[in-house]
Amino acid sequence: MNRPTHRRTLGADALASVVVFLVALPLCLGIALASGVPPALGLVTGIVGGLLVGAIQGTPFSVSGPAAGLTVIVLELVQQHGLAFLSMVVLVAGLLQVAAGVLRAGRWFRAVPPAVVHGMLAGIGLLIAAGQAHTLLGDRARGHGMIDLLTLPAALLRAIDPGGSPARIGSALIGALTIVFLLSWPRLAPRRLRILPAALVAVLAATGVATFFRLAVAHVEIPASMLSAVALPSFSTLDLLRSGTLWVAAVQVALVASAETLLCAIALDRMHSGPRTNPNRELVAQGIGNTACGLLGALPMTAVIVRSTANIRAGARSRASTMFHGAWLLLLAALAPYLLRLVPVASLAAVLVVVGCRLMNRRALAELARIGPAEVVIYAVTMAGVVTTDLLKGVLAGLAAAALVLFHRLTHLWVDVERETSSGRTIVNLHGSATFMRLPKLVEALEGVPPEQEVQVRLEGLTHVDHAALEVIATWERVQRGRGRVVVIDIGEGPATSATVRRWSAERDLASEARR
Repeated sequence: MNRPTHRRTLGADALASVVVFLVALPLCLGIALASGVPPALGLVTGIVGGLLVGAIQGTPFSVSGPAAGLTVIVLELVQQHGLAFLSMVVLVAGLLQVAAGVLRAGRWFRAVPPAVVHGMLAGIGLLIAAGQAHTLLGDRARGHGMIDLLTLPAALLRAIDPGGSPARIGSALIGALTIVFLLSWPRLAPRRLRILPAALVAVLAATGVATFFRLAVAHVEIPASMLSAVALPSFSTLDLLRSGTLWVAAVQVALVASAETLLCAIALDRMHSGPRTNPNRELVAQGIGNTACGLLGALPMTAVIVRSTANIRAGARSRASTMFHGAWLLLLAALAPYLLRLVPVASLAAVLVVVGCRLMNRRALAELARIGPAEVVIYAVTMAGVVTTDLLKGVLAGLAAAALVLFHRLTHLWVDVERETSSGRTIVNLHGSATFMRLPKLVEALEGVPPEQEVQVRLEGLTHVDHAALEVIATWERVQRGRGRVVVIDIGEGPATSATVRRWSAERDLASEARR
């Protein structure tokens, strides 16, 4: 099979980059608005993610830019401390990511339980959907998840009131139109046009309707020059580095951004047969990108699954596609900012409402439910914590729930007693963890075996066993044999049989032979 020529590869990357550009454009603008910053800063982050990070990242097909997963953190920081504080947080977070990559810490970010990650994303998705639904309805989000959720019905009633504000009614109509196009385009669009991203088509349709009918709705504000949106650090902003709150926020941004990036990389590796992700290089690249965004006063970035998936499906062959998409963003922002000013804010809010709902991944929840109810509990605890408190506390609550589940599994013992009436034999199956903490249950189960029967005790189902439990089993075995009963201790031959059980069984056999 002949390898593609450089010209063909470049052509495929150029076509794929246009698709990625069309997907990224409304998301860059919408995420910036949802984060409480000027839309131009979302474009700056998208440009840096394409031109800078795209050239050095650890996987050739991922696309970096402003991410919905960081929206909640950024909005809170901007509301409480301002843009200058945010820029320093992003700068420090980027340096922390670089250090983590250099220290080869990439693999540790994969150690977070999937239930916690999916619960975190679901909580973020619910917060984004609730907050942006207010913007879609021409209302103002309160900035707190539970308040936004509880006040949403009242905002909806005000928006559909025929005698209400024309701006509210217009925003609701534009938002509803955008959602209809978003959901129907992938199914109803002609086959040749399905290459166009649904988000772009929806925003274009909403923009056309708002412009044609001259609806009294808010539009995106883009400066005539992108340079005016950039805010380089000054001595006063550098003085913020003394703040302990800033360092806590930077660690939080670095952790969430790194986890989201590496989760995206893992998902992308399953979608192509090209080079696998180098997680440490990816962390360094993301850190450099966030450091640059901090210096420019822009939003933080991560690798984003929506844009990266579009990149692969559009036929990208190398990292050139990611870099080209950054160039298209730069050209549009520099040469035609007036086109962006036509976009209704309600349309971008509608896009983010759908994005937020999709973060509450039903398939992920179904997969966790198949594993067991404990995973669903971890998911629910994390999600509830993110919505009711904040992102960091929610994740910590999820990790605490995961630790409790792990502790329960490591200390829980299941005893299954089977009685074979035909042979008169009793089989005792032990599963889980047999430790000193479960000795009362183990003794109760063994002593409860009916007398005058052959007994077989199977240990192969134990995932962990300590010396105390083995001594109880050995003592019980000696007593039962002294009473003339037939006792068989079956350690099993499978891979689950622990080395401790094997060693104990060998020592028991040697002691038995010595007594003979």
